[in-house]
Amino acid sequence: MITFSVSLLCLILGYFLYGSFVERVIRPSDAAKMPCYEKQDGVDYIPLPAWRVFLIQFLNIAGTGPIFGAIMGILYGPAAYLWIVLGCIFAGAVHDYLCGMICIRDGGVSLPEIIGNELGPTMRLVMRVGALVLLVLVGAVFVTTPASLLDNMTPDKGWFFSNSFWLIAIFLYFILATLLPIDKLIGRIYPLFGFALLAMAVGICWGIYTKEGWMPEITDAPFITHHPKGLPIFPMLCITIACGAISGFHGTQSPLMARCLTSERLGRPVFYGAMITEGVVALIWAAAAVKFASTLPGPEGATAYEKLAALGNPAIVVKEISVGWMGAIGAVLAILGVVAAPITSGDTAFRSARLIAADFLGYDQKSIKHRLLLCLPFFAITTGLFFIDFGVLWRYFAWTNQTLACFMLWAAAVWLTRRNYNCLIAFIPALFMAVVTTSYLLTSPEGFHLPLSVGLAVGFGLMALQGFHYWKYIHHNTNHK
Repeated sequence: MITFSVSLLCLILGYFLYGSFVERVIRPSDAAKMPCYEKQDGVDYIPLPAWRVFLIQFLNIAGTGPIFGAIMGILYGPAAYLWIVLGCIFAGAVHDYLCGMICIRDGGVSLPEIIGNELGPTMRLVMRVGALVLLVLVGAVFVTTPASLLDNMTPDKGWFFSNSFWLIAIFLYFILATLLPIDKLIGRIYPLFGFALLAMAVGICWGIYTKEGWMPEITDAPFITHHPKGLPIFPMLCITIACGAISGFHGTQSPLMARCLTSERLGRPVFYGAMITEGVVALIWAAAAVKFASTLPGPEGATAYEKLAALGNPAIVVKEISVGWMGAIGAVLAILGVVAAPITSGDTAFRSARLIAADFLGYDQKSIKHRLLLCLPFFAITTGLFFIDFGVLWRYFAWTNQTLACFMLWAAAVWLTRRNYNCLIAFIPALFMAVVTTSYLLTSPEGFHLPLSVGLAVGFGLMALQGFHYWKYIHHNTNHK
């Protein structure tokens, strides 16, 4: 309980202390020209109130990531607390904030254009393809997840309310949300879902302090894996808990809200603040999952981690905790949390894909016909992905997600260097994520399945190589001023 409470306090202090430091590096100004006014089109560039932008940003980046990822991540032990807190404050929130602010300074461009502007035309092309692949994967994952959950929650009535029925219903909603102006559908229903998700987190947090059960402390061998399958903490934990610590998907979402912000000074509460809020949600669910599991019956001598793993699907954990700790209200909030959250991330994934394609094709988006033409290929590909095993989809999404975050951090480091800002706020987490993504690709079952020692050696070698090239870049720029 002490570790959880201190971790919660650290996240809050991180927003005020390190968040303020990062903000001073960027030097936001009330006089800056904002894309929502400069390019106002009534579709994507629309001025919105700060509170609404925050809630939309929070739901855009959340999905089921900070819930499901945290439940699976706590299986590694108290190291999950460390990764959520340190990753969120020093990597994830910085990533989201820099992406949003660079988008504003560059006139509202999408993530691939941000990366291409800083890392060159080759990386621009790679990121255009990579971002679109990620967003289509997100769209497919966040259609199949809530459809499966709703199928399990509704009575068996033949085709109606079956998995196929919910797939079609959710997909039709995605089409509408992608094509309509952002203030017509997303801007109206997201705040409601945002409040529900936050209320759910507050209720579960209350249960953590009032219900019986055991919780791990930081003194319980934090650097030794507690995972029932013996999976190593690094790099597996850093991929398992993505949205609660750092996620490349967020880089595709921050530009959506950067196009609706009315002042640069709102950047920290919206971008940095939404990520810290997501970290708080992840921390709460990690702690709640292991505490709840510790009270469950099981084989003699079974640990809380083993009992939690035995529950299987994280959706079952969410439902059991919500109903058990919060009753009927918890059941309603559980449905909103595990069903509405992924839907609200899936629809903005397609919207981001449309805008990324429109940016590099120079295709005007005022006409709904133009929007539909751009979206049709994405919808067709996603339909095909419905027939692929969900586990395979999720694993490839997870690695692609963190790799995109790594590239965004490198682009941010270059952007900061060119303006004589403190580049270390992006440079250090970029180095760390280079090791994470490389070693995971080499050692994971869906990767090359090499020994962990080999994966880590190559990962740290790549980190050193990237650091050297970056030093040469800085040295070159300094000598040519």
